[in-house]
Amino acid sequence: MYHATMLVLASHSPRRREILTQAGIEFVVRAAVVDETPLAGETPREHVLRLSRLKAEAVAAAPGEIVLGADTVVVAGGKLLGKPSSRQEAAWMLRQLSGTEHEVLTGVCLRTDSRLLQDTASTRVWFLRLSEEEIADYVATGEPMDKAGAYAIQGRASKFVEKIEGCFFNVVGLPVALVYNRLKELTTGGTL
Repeated sequence: MYHATMLVLASHSPRRREILTQAGIEFVVRAAVVDETPLAGETPREHVLRLSRLKAEAVAAAPGEIVLGADTVVVAGGKLLGKPSSRQEAAWMLRQLSGTEHEVLTGVCLRTDSRLLQDTASTRVWFLRLSEEEIADYVATGEPMDKAGAYAIQGRASKFVEKIEGCFFNVVGLPVALVYNRLKELTTGGTL
């Protein structure tokens, strides 16, 4: 049986904390700080898996604890869209998403003192076509600034999302059902 008090979240993300809390999964936060710069030639999947592992390995864990590292990116038109560094970059990202389909990809890594499990979740998201005024108004709210792909599906950008295919919570920042299943594997001795 999974004992929730053993989980250590290696993340600053308030959204990941909120998702775990809403799911009733107890945890402590020991946020990891890692360089999130993509490597040359790295695919989006390789990128999120590498960063989730780096985050999980960057924090200390006592025997019996499970460390959770996660990283989320948006992939649009073959381009990896992380968190925008400026309002101009946020507007550019939203123009890339306008009227198109994109992928939200999250890598998760769960680490114990003797095992490491990694996985990814992918969700397809379709955006309505956005006017320049809609983009400018949304960017002006400040909401896009700490979000992969410059939008929060659970916030003001919800009105731009025509449909999704896959896990909603993945788009928010943590595919909680995937994490829960991997936690059960680690605590019951199951294998992938």
